[in-house]
Amino acid sequence: MKRVYGIRGAITVSANTKENILTETQKLLQTVLQANKIKSEDLVSIIFTTTVDLNAEFPAKAARLMGLKDIPLLGCVEADVPHGLPLCIRLLLYVYLEEGTKIKHIYLNDAVELRPDLLQNPIF
Repeated sequence: MKRVYGIRGAITVSANTKENILTETQKLLQTVLQANKIKSEDLVSIIFTTTVDLNAEFPAKAARLMGLKDIPLLGCVEADVPHGLPLCIRLLLYVYLEEGTKIKHIYLNDAVELRPDLLQNPIF
């Protein structure tokens, strides 16, 4: 039996450019999908957030460029916290998976500092 799971992920980019945002968001999405063996038909929705210093492109566009055309996407801006991690894209992906599936949250580049507890767990 399948149930809905939420999978978190984050990645930092080197600069606020359209290319960096799209490339790194695709890298994050592909890694999350591969690590969790997710098929596109099992995706429910994806929420993207960015820090306020990223405004050159919508991260959700990366999902569309990957062919994820029938999934609801939402983009939001994170709170501007003075000690927050800059140049960061986060996602919350809702997906149907078999009950009891062990999910893998993915944090790449400097975003690993958001979840140091995951450093001991290999991605694959």
